[in-house]
Amino acid sequence: MAVRTDTDMTRGNIWGQLLKFSVPMLLGLLFQQLYATVDAWVVGQFVSKEALAAIGCNSSIINTVVGTFAGLATGASVVISQAYGARDDARLSRAVHTTMMVTLVLCVLGTALGLIFAKPLLEITNTDPTVQDDALLYLQIYFYGVSGLLIYNMGTGILRAVGDSTRPVVFLIVSAIVNTALDLLFVLGFGMKVDGVAYATIISEAVSAGMVLWVLLRSDRAYRLRLTKLAIHRDVFSKILALGLPTSIQTALTSFSNVFVQAYINSLMADGMAGWTAYNRLDSFLVVPVQAIAMASTTFVGQCWGADLEARAREGVKKAMILSLGVTAFLAGLLMLLNRPLLGIFIHAKDTGVMDYGRFFVLVISPFYVTICFNQIFAGALRGIGRATAPTVIMLSGFVVFRQLYLFSFTNLFPSSRLVIALAYPLGWVVCSSILSVYYFFHSELGIKSLKNT
Repeated sequence: MAVRTDTDMTRGNIWGQLLKFSVPMLLGLLFQQLYATVDAWVVGQFVSKEALAAIGCNSSIINTVVGTFAGLATGASVVISQAYGARDDARLSRAVHTTMMVTLVLCVLGTALGLIFAKPLLEITNTDPTVQDDALLYLQIYFYGVSGLLIYNMGTGILRAVGDSTRPVVFLIVSAIVNTALDLLFVLGFGMKVDGVAYATIISEAVSAGMVLWVLLRSDRAYRLRLTKLAIHRDVFSKILALGLPTSIQTALTSFSNVFVQAYINSLMADGMAGWTAYNRLDSFLVVPVQAIAMASTTFVGQCWGADLEARAREGVKKAMILSLGVTAFLAGLLMLLNRPLLGIFIHAKDTGVMDYGRFFVLVISPFYVTICFNQIFAGALRGIGRATAPTVIMLSGFVVFRQLYLFSFTNLFPSSRLVIALAYPLGWVVCSSILSVYYFFHSELGIKSLKNT
């Protein structure tokens, strides 16, 4: 008899369920970050600071295209988790096959859009001419292989929706090892540069996509993927769009706005760009725990809401918030204390100017990380009950509108001020979390009853 890898979150100890789900998710996200981190380490230590800057300035562009489709994956995950919680196998199967069919279409769109807009987007960000050719080369190679990332993310979204957060970790460990080995082989062994780390990334992502497809095709559960059943069911697709499109728009616009934020960072020239890239790699690890816990809360709330267990859903949100605040505060303090040796992983000892910028960004931004917990956990919970529009509007207000108005206004008063640029992200977190907290407690089914119960 096959061992069950899915998890029913509608019963059992809440702390245990959240930890059981979020710890593997945490490990998975950490290994996912290794793609970009190993790339940055290899080029920072063995190529040049210009190559490091070239990879770093692509992050917001890549996230714009990938984030567009990640929002749809979130919508699919909510639909699947609610069907799973309601024990509706027929609806669950339709949701899985619609999700994967849509993914195949998005693979084509993602590749085409990425290749078409790669050069214009680099021009928009005023990328330093000394790094522009390398940046374009990396971006083009990445989008040729972006299908691997999209298939993996959508496939693991299905697994997470049914409570399986363990096997995706195994896939990421394997692909991270492949990525690291190929990075070293291509750069140190074959003498390649930015192109080497780009090829290593897309090959390793293809490996992870292959593994998740293998699991879905061989499952004996209701969420098994059968190629003959691939189709876009209109009722399921409309629900996925209703839940996922607002998140998709929010993620895409936030990432796209970060393309313009990158233009301000680029005004600090190569040292500032490389310093930001090094800081950003550390940042990507620090926010992983709250992201994992937020994903756990979305699945937890989705399953409980589908099973009409509203009180359990609210209690899960409360415990997820406590857990995320504790972990994030600890890690932010650790980052500030060990900033120099951690930045030294990516910055060569001779690049003292780059180190100065990196340390500045770490020390200014780190105290604000706890504010991220409020917007991530509350937004995840609201999506779990099918309320995706409000978090989208609020996050766009804080992450896009406020951030762009702030940068436009204050950089005109203080041109190329690294303090003004550094504060753009944390102030956006504060604005977003404040508004989203008010909405959650006073305008949502989860929060209103939470207040009444206290």
